[in-house]
Amino acid sequence: MRYITTGIFLLLVAGYLVPENAIIPVQGASAQDWNHNTFWYEPWGTSGVHKGIDIFGNKGTPVVTATGGMVIYSGDIAKGGQVIAVLGPKWRIHYFAHLDSRSVSTGAWVTIGEPIGILGDSGNAAGKPPHVHYSIVSLIPYPWLVTGDTQGWKRMFYLNPADVLL
Repeated sequence: MRYITTGIFLLLVAGYLVPENAIIPVQGASAQDWNHNTFWYEPWGTSGVHKGIDIFGNKGTPVVTATGGMVIYSGDIAKGGQVIAVLGPKWRIHYFAHLDSRSVSTGAWVTIGEPIGILGDSGNAAGKPPHVHYSIVSLIPYPWLVTGDTQGWKRMFYLNPADVLL
């Protein structure tokens, strides 16, 4: 049992030590292509709080991985439409929603900057300008980020992508 516990601990530490080096996940986009005040903005539809940023561009623009990692989900979700989730360094899930199409499957390994889909308006973004909703969810909680805001306890898991990308 002691060896299993030690192994799990070492695996967690190793995953956390891998550098993240995230890039903006829309090809050709810059920090001017999203509103920096929309992370944790409320009210935001049925989710209550916007737990990511929306990076805008032209429909058909490639969406690329912000970091390398393993695709843990590639499919459809009602609100997100066509989505991809990548487990990357530091035990963080990088979530990309509202894609027009996906070019990777669950279980695939991707490298930073690799095309994974096309910018679109699927899910609850239908009829809105094309964008990718980009969220970062940490599997390791950061309790010092909890606030008294609406759903503020969730802030220990949702990280502001703008802080990682800049």
